[in-house]
Amino acid sequence: MSDIPDAPFNAVYLGIGTAAWVVAILKFRAWRRDPSPGLLVVALTIAAPSTAFVVASPVLYRLIDEVTGRGNLSTLLVYLGITSFSAGAVVLARMWTPPKERANARVWDAAGDTWRHVRRRLAVFAVLAPVMIVLFFTGGADSPESPLTFDTTFATVPQIAVFLVIYQALFGFALIDISRVCYGHASRLPYGWLRRGIRLIALGGYVACGYVVCKLIAIGAAFADVTGTEWLSTALGPVFAALGAMLITAGFAGPAVAAWTRRRRDYQALRPLWDLVYGADRRLALEDPPSAWTERLAFRDLEWRAARRGLEIRDGQLTLRPWIAPGTVTAAATVAERAGLDEADRAALTVATALRSAVAALNTGTDPRPREDQTPLPGLDTEPVDERAHLVRVAGYLYAPLTDEALAVATA
Repeated sequence: MSDIPDAPFNAVYLGIGTAAWVVAILKFRAWRRDPSPGLLVVALTIAAPSTAFVVASPVLYRLIDEVTGRGNLSTLLVYLGITSFSAGAVVLARMWTPPKERANARVWDAAGDTWRHVRRRLAVFAVLAPVMIVLFFTGGADSPESPLTFDTTFATVPQIAVFLVIYQALFGFALIDISRVCYGHASRLPYGWLRRGIRLIALGGYVACGYVVCKLIAIGAAFADVTGTEWLSTALGPVFAALGAMLITAGFAGPAVAAWTRRRRDYQALRPLWDLVYGADRRLALEDPPSAWTERLAFRDLEWRAARRGLEIRDGQLTLRPWIAPGTVTAAATVAERAGLDEADRAALTVATALRSAVAALNTGTDPRPREDQTPLPGLDTEPVDERAHLVRVAGYLYAPLTDEALAVATA
């Protein structure tokens, strides 16, 4: 029984494992919405070490050993979980490596070449994982129970020493491989959260290599019956592992959290514009407006909600088009030019001014204009990928001082 306190390791391992599992669940949900091999590999690559960290917590480590009736069985489960992460990382490294430029290359040639690389590397893991299991069970490392000091306690047993070296070698190779590829992959991405996330994964992989170095030194010293290096395995190594795991988890989670935040922000930002068109024609919406609290507590299906809101706004814009006065568009263009707005903001100001004036004309009973006299608004030909950003910008200008100024100019 180790005299190292369990509490800090329980807190760190359970905390990291739980946080990583939350990220894994989000990735599995994303994969269900958009089934693709890449998302599935990412989800599995996160889930494997998440489980390993949870099992490595001394409280669960001892519980599993007690339930199964075999001491230190949790060590095998933890190391197989990290080995599964290593296999997933190697697969991701191959998937994220751009195919080599070849003359007359076809799309499926690159995919086939990637799969050949993946199969060769997975074959190594498929062979060595059973070898690790055999070495563990033949090494007789079931007593004493050592949740925190297993490596240095049993490194003197040849089978266990080989088991540990194989595990660390696979882990170290995967960390270096995924880190190297991630740095190259990030350099080809535009600035943003995806680029930051990929770089965090690379940084976390290199930091976690410190765990491998500390462990190999401690294992080698214990095998050679040299004392005084146990702290590398029990203290410094876990620090590198925990810090690396946090960086890698943040790297995987960062882009997803940023995308979720952006979808939620867009959904809420579109509300004033949606309210305007809904007030003009209540047939546009599938359901009544959500309450303020419902809007604040909207955390799920945000992409669908925001997309539906954008479509209903577009329908409302077409509905209001017969009441848009040409003078309003001209006034908005004048104010926009005076304010020095760029093209995107100029279009947003024009649409916001036109829609407010159209609603006012509709409410006062103004007759609609015939189709041939209707004024087209900018932004209708916006690409789908940019349409939501345009509508969010329109919503931002809806009650802005420049819009009030443009309406005043149009009225004058």
